[in-house]
Amino acid sequence: MKVTIITVTLNSDKFLEDCIKSVLGQTYQDIEYIIVDGKSSDNTVSIIRKYESNIARWVSEKDTGMFDALNKGMALASGDIIGVLHSDDVFNSNDVVEKVVNAFKEQQVDSLYGDLEYVYPEDTDRVYRIWKGKPFDRKLFKLGWMPAHPTFYFKKELVSKYGGYVTHYFSSSDYELMARYLYKNKVSSYYLPMLITRMRRGGLSNNSLFKRLRANRRDYLAMKVNGIPFSFFVSILKPLSKLHQYYSK
Repeated sequence: MKVTIITVTLNSDKFLEDCIKSVLGQTYQDIEYIIVDGKSSDNTVSIIRKYESNIARWVSEKDTGMFDALNKGMALASGDIIGVLHSDDVFNSNDVVEKVVNAFKEQQVDSLYGDLEYVYPEDTDRVYRIWKGKPFDRKLFKLGWMPAHPTFYFKKELVSKYGGYVTHYFSSSDYELMARYLYKNKVSSYYLPMLITRMRRGGLSNNSLFKRLRANRRDYLAMKVNGIPFSFFVSILKPLSKLHQYYSK
């Protein structure tokens, strides 16, 4: 199985090299690495060029945001499985992709997800939030649950069947895609009980109260369009369900 890993960048020179090394250091050999840059003005492109002999494809051009760039990456992908590693993030270990592939083969599913740690930018060993997954149950979407998107891997054929990211949901586009795949279209999934990604603190929807409230509105719209019952109430439950993830070390 070929695995396509997509990294989206925009002025990402501070941590991009860590991200690239994390992909190139994987024990699994059949990886197609794609980087989609949004026309960075810092040293991002120089860093990409430093490693381009080990990068299957990369582009640097204007886009309308992260999810537009991810759609571009998926259009370029030729792998059987697609996963995302954001430019500030790293895999937890060098055998993550190998274990992901083994789980796809053993479980015979069309998608899977695992655990995520939010870490401090300058010290990735210091954890402030843990997103612990749970065994897949489609009905959990009715309670506001979702997998951690940076740990979500899925077969490329799903993009042809059900489409890519719908960008007008902005920061909720990842949730909408997973709700469309896993809830609306009943795509099979498996919880792989291991830490997959360490994600540096930040994010499109969680770094201010205003952004969280705006994202909550978009979550509601994503739930409604994908047929999740009582969408308004579930959209309130969704952020509340994450409170237990916060952790101090």
